[in-house]
Parts: sequence; structure tokens; C-alpha cells
Amino acid sequence: MIFAPASRAAARIHQEVIIAPGTEEPPLHRRPQHDPRSHFPLDPRHRHLHAGNRPPSRRPDLSRREVEVLVAWLRSESKEEAARTLFISVSTVSSHVARIRAKYESVGRAANTKSALFARAIQDGYVSLDEW
Repeated sequence: MIFAPASRAAARIHQEVIIAPGTEEPPLHRRPQHDPRSHFPLDPRHRHLHAGNRPPSRRPDLSRREVEVLVAWLRSESKEEAARTLFISVSTVSSHVARIRAKYESVGRAANTKSALFARAIQDGYVSLDEW
């Protein structure tokens, strides 16, 4: 059942009720209906990252660990230092960095140098210039 909300405020809190076809049982799941024009408040330093400013499909899907390794490597002078910081081997850092570069390449945003990866990390909100 879908009900049309009477106002924008109602649209934000409106929920679609999903009932299994052919049954009249109470709903098992509730899924919020989101107004596509609304968004979560962003940190003012990250306003440039709002989805309206860049296509969401161009951001690679990095895992939490890949982001952690990327940031550690960017903060370090070398992969060896990043590996010591994270208690992993240098080859593991290299593997993560290679995978990260491949993911950026797959979305058409090649990052073949450490500087390019740093720029991508800033663009995608993994780090900010205020942290450096």
C-alpha cells in the first residue's frame, strides 16, 4: 500500500508498508520513503562532496580496510612505514594500493601516483586538507 503524503514534512516521515501478496497479515517490514531532494547534513568542510556536485557512480567502492591502508600510506613516507603503523606486511600494503588504483581506473579516474591518489582521497572525502 502506498499513500501519498500531504506535505513535504509528511514525505520525510512517510513509510511504505510492505505486505506479502495474498495475505492480510500485519506488515513485516517497514521501509522509509526518502524525498530525493532531501539529504543528510554535511560537514561544511565537505560541501563539495554532495552528490549533486559529482556523479555518484564515479566514486569507487573502497572497503573500510582499503581506506584505512590508503590513509596510512598517504600519511607515511613509505609503504614500509605504513605497514609498521598498521602491523601488516609491506606486500599487503602494496596489494591494497594496487587494488585501490585498479578500482579508480575502473571508474575512469586513474590515479597512477601517490599524489594522484591523495587528490582522489580528498575529492572522495576520505581525507581533508585540514588534517594535513
